[in-house]
Amino acid sequence: MLTLVPTPVGNLEDITLRALRVLREADVIAAEDTRHAAVLLKHHGISRPLLSLHEHNEAQRAEEIAGRLAAGENIAVLSDAGTPGISDPGFRVVRACLERGLEFTVLPGPTSILPALVGSGLPLHEFYFGGFLPVKSGRRQNVLAEAVARRETSIFFESPHRIAKSLAVLAELAPERPVCVARELSKKFEEYWRGPASELAARADKQPPRGEICLLVGGQP
Repeated sequence: MLTLVPTPVGNLEDITLRALRVLREADVIAAEDTRHAAVLLKHHGISRPLLSLHEHNEAQRAEEIAGRLAAGENIAVLSDAGTPGISDPGFRVVRACLERGLEFTVLPGPTSILPALVGSGLPLHEFYFGGFLPVKSGRRQNVLAEAVARRETSIFFESPHRIAKSLAVLAELAPERPVCVARELSKKFEEYWRGPASELAARADKQPPRGEICLLVGGQP
C-alpha cells in the first residue's frame, strides 16, 4: 500500500493520529526533503528508513517506488508541508500506481490553502487555486490579470522575494480590489494582511513580508 500523508505546514502538532500510525508502520518513507522529514519524525518519536523524493528525481523514484509496492512494501510519501502532489512531488508516483494497478490512498490533513481562505475574510463559497505564481514577470502579470477578472476568490503561493512585485501589479490592475497576504500560517509569527491592493502594495514596498506566503485576491463584485 502507498499512502500519501499530509504534513504540518508549520506547527508540528498539526498531524492526525492516523497519519502518525501510517508513518510508524511504513517500511520506508519517501520524503521531499529527508532532513525536514527527520525533524517531524523525531518530534513524534518515529524512526523509519527515509528515501528522497523531490522534483529532480521523482520520475526515477516513481518507478522504484512502484516496484517496491509490487513487492509488498508499505510506503508513505511526505512533502515538506501540506499534501503531497499539491505544488509538491507526488503526482508521478500516483500516476505510476494507476498505470500498474497498485493500491494507494490519500489521507486528509494539514493545508495552508483553507486556513488562508477562511482567515482572509474574502468570499469563500467558490474559489480558484492557482499554485505558485510564475517567476517570470510577464507571465505573472497575465495570471494576476486573470485573477482580477475572475468572480471567485483566487489563491496563490508566492515567494517572499516576489510578493512586493505581485502586490504592485495588483495595485496597478485593480487598486481597490480586496487582497489578503497570509503568511507563516500555524507558526509563531502567523499574520494576515487584509486591505485594498494599493494599501498592501505600499506596505510591502516598505517592508516585504517574510516566510511562507499565500496571496489571495478577491473576485469581481
